[in-house]
Amino acid sequence: MLHLTRKVGQSIVIDGNIIISVIEVNGKQVRLGVNAPKPVHVDREEVYRKKLNDAMEALQYV
Repeated sequence: MLHLTRKVGQSIVIDGNIIISVIEVNGKQVRLGVNAPKPVHVDREEVYRKKLNDAMEALQYV
């Protein structure tokens, strides 16, 4: 895993077309902004895992 340090207003770029920016830091909470092309799906990890789990369960009934 790559660890980076960024300050409010700074960003990282992934694959030249996905930009993740630090919007706000409030204690232990960090607000991020994600700018990605429309075909790229962006979810919080817990939402992604739920979608993946739901898809796996749906496949069991096919």
